[in-house]
Order: sequence, then structure tokens, then C-alpha cells
Amino acid sequence: MFELRSFLFGSVILQMSFVTDSPIHSSSSDDFAALLDAELEVGSSGSSPDEQDDEDEEADVDANNNDDDDDDNDDDLDSRRNKRCRTEKLEDLEEPEGSTSQGLIEEKIEVSLKEDICTHPGSFGQMCILCGQRLDDESGVTFGYIHKGLRLGNDEIIRLRSTDMKNLLRHKKLYLVLDLDHTLLNSTQLMHLTPEEEYLKGQSDSLHDVSKGSLFMLDFMHMMTKLRPFVHAFLKEASEMFEMYIYTMGDRPYALEMAKLLDPKREYFSGRVISRDDGTQKHQKGLDVVLGQESAVVILDDTENAWMKHKDNLILMERYHFFALSCHQFGYNCKSLSQLKNDESESDGALASVLKVLRQIHHIFFDELDSNLASRDVRQVLKTVRKEVLKGCKIVFSRVFPTKFQADSHLLWKMAEHLGASCSTETDSSVTHVVSTDSGTEKSRWAVKEKKLLVHPRWIEAANFLWQKQPEENFPVSQAKNQ
Repeated sequence: MFELRSFLFGSVILQMSFVTDSPIHSSSSDDFAALLDAELEVGSSGSSPDEQDDEDEEADVDANNNDDDDDDNDDDLDSRRNKRCRTEKLEDLEEPEGSTSQGLIEEKIEVSLKEDICTHPGSFGQMCILCGQRLDDESGVTFGYIHKGLRLGNDEIIRLRSTDMKNLLRHKKLYLVLDLDHTLLNSTQLMHLTPEEEYLKGQSDSLHDVSKGSLFMLDFMHMMTKLRPFVHAFLKEASEMFEMYIYTMGDRPYALEMAKLLDPKREYFSGRVISRDDGTQKHQKGLDVVLGQESAVVILDDTENAWMKHKDNLILMERYHFFALSCHQFGYNCKSLSQLKNDESESDGALASVLKVLRQIHHIFFDELDSNLASRDVRQVLKTVRKEVLKGCKIVFSRVFPTKFQADSHLLWKMAEHLGASCSTETDSSVTHVVSTDSGTEKSRWAVKEKKLLVHPRWIEAANFLWQKQPEENFPVSQAKNQ
């Protein structure tokens, strides 16, 4: 039974990503558990199929023994003679210890044993998923969100990613890793609601059919959560282009509850919900726990520093601050959307805007690139699309950076260049935009005189978040106080 259980662990886990042609169920912990339980139930029924076949054959032989006694006696006699002859021939071939033949035999046995040694593709509760051997080595990566105690070796991860990638590309899909807080939703503890936000308690939606609501009071968690406008439509359309993961720095219970609000029918994420408990580095997120090749992964997150190793995969999201606590935590001295009794636009908000970008990335990756499909890299597509946003703009900054600060190392300078603009410290006729917070500076006055575009730094930030050049008139520079 132990060997059967070990084999089943191996067979179930190796199949968990490819139960069907559809990649949608590739990492479902429920599918894994169901398969495992079903297989173990069959295996514990008393005897294996092979053993049962042997017993049936023995029963058939016993039933015919009375009729074939004479034949059996003759067969037994012939069998004993043949066996004796083979033994005598082997004895004749034996050579002294240390002979060449002996060495060759031992070498063949050694090679055969090596071929039978298990490579231990992964473990489940410190037991090899293939051979059942207890493993003390903790190499590889833990995939606890798929099933508690599951660890896969690096070679097995590569194999699974490669196979899953082929399935995904066949369905014209990529991977999309989604942050929760400030990207898809905003949550707050009930105790942190301000007096201006108390009205929200009377406006929360029913938890019995979350697909029709957006504001939920989770009393058992002492929490209130607001889904970002357009999130349901976003997830539905994005799921047609991507296999999606949730990846949050929140703990696992919180992650699972938020997944229920976003995906009550388990259509989009299935078991692909990763929390901080599943990561391999503190305060960092990494694609090592995602069973998808990095060259096909797009990330949506509001925090760039969480993805230090994967910035080329990242689309930085504008933060969603619905609750007052959220604004306070990030140092914004302003009223939140809930205090203003307002919300983002469904049609022009952050999720609607980024969905357009995702469509563009998906189209370029599958329909415009000339290279072989398997060799394409979504990171290059992201870079290409991003550089089109401010292409043709030449920017000069005026008193935006601290004195004696290296201009080309400033975040805004780098951001503008990533968006396709060229930046300079000097004004000339080729300059198209002057970026400043003060219209009274020398360069700002030059921009007005030369009829160049004078914009606030937020113009660059908005273009970066929305992946689209914004109307300059929406980002005016304030008049100097002495003017």
C-alpha cells in the first residue's frame, strides 16, 4: 500500500497541470485533492489489479487440475530437466573471482541500478512523490497554495512550465499575475472607518450573491472591502487572454476571502491564489512560485518595489484609495473617495485603461511578431508598447529635482525615457515640453514665450499609469506667488 500511495502521489501531481487540454485548471488544489482521493480509494480496495489477475489465473488453473494431471506431470518433468540443464551451463561458464566476465556482470548490474534510481521530482510531506522515499533535502520550491506540503524540484518545475506553456500558447493565452490591495480592491478594518464613512455600513452588499455587489462588510474578519469599479468586466475579458493568478502580500485567509468576492464561481483563478505565506522571500514577490514561464508573464501591481527581480514584467497600477485609512497609510493629506462619496469611472478608470493595454500586448504577441511563437518574450512586447506612449516628446525639467541631484537618475527622468521620451537639461528648439511645478522659473517662462508645452510632473505620471499620452491642458502649472 505504501508503494501504491507513493506512485499515486507522483502520478496525480505530475498530471495536476494537465488534467485537460484547457490550462484553466492547471493548478487547482481542489482538482489535485479530488484526484488523489479517488486514486487512493481505488488503491485501498484490498488487492491491486495485477494481484487480482494472478488470483483469477490461479483459480482457473485449479479448476482444470483434475482434467490435466497427466499433462501437468509431464510438463513438470520437462521443466525440471530444462532448469537443471540451464544451471549446469551457467556453472560451466563461471570463472575465477575477479575475472573479466565477473567484472562485466557487476558493471552491468551497477548501471542497471543507477538507471532505476529515482530523480525525486518533488516531495509531499518530505516523501518523494514518485518513489515514496523520505527526503531530507529541501531543494526546489514549495507550492503550498496548490497543496499543503507540496515541494517540486527545479527540474520538475522547468518541465511543468514547459508543458503548460505549450498548452497555453495553443489556446492563445499568456499569464497574468494580479495584486489585490489597491489594484483590484481596497480594504479597511471596521474600527478604522471615520465618522464620515459610517454611512457605508448601511450600503454594504449581500454576501449571498457577491457577483452583483462591490461593497462588502465581512463581520467575521472585522473588515470592509470595496471592489474597484469595472473589476468584474475586467476579469471576465482578461480571462479570455490570460491564465490568471492572485498574488498578495496579505495572509492566506485574507487572500482566499478576497478571491471569493472577486471570483465566486472559481472561473478565473481556481486554486491559483498566492499569499505572503507562499513566497520565498520576505517583503518580496517572485515568479518562482508561479508555474508559468517568465517570458509569458504580465504582472499588475501598484508597488514596483515588490517585484525587484521582475520589473520588466510589471505594469504599474495607479493605487485605488477608496477608504480614508488607505490615503493616510500612504501619506496623502486629502479626502478619500468614500469620504467624498465618489468613485473611479467604470469606463475611464484604471482597470478599463489597463485592459486596453493588455489587449494590445496580447495582439502584438500572437499576431504581429515574426519570430517563432515559443521563442517570443512578452517583456520585449511590454517595452515596445511602453516606448510608444511619449514617443517624439523632448522634455526639459525645471526645478523638479533637488539641487545638485543627478538629473538622469531621478525617477521622473527614467520614467519619461521608459515611455519613449528624450530628456535634456538644456532648452533648444527641439524641446516639446517643459515640466515644472512653478510657472515663474526661467525655463517655464521660456516655454510660454517659445510656445512650448508647460506641464506639471503629474502629466508624466499619468501617462505612465494609463500607458497613454494625456492632454497637456489637464495638467497646468500653478502661477508663481510673486506673479
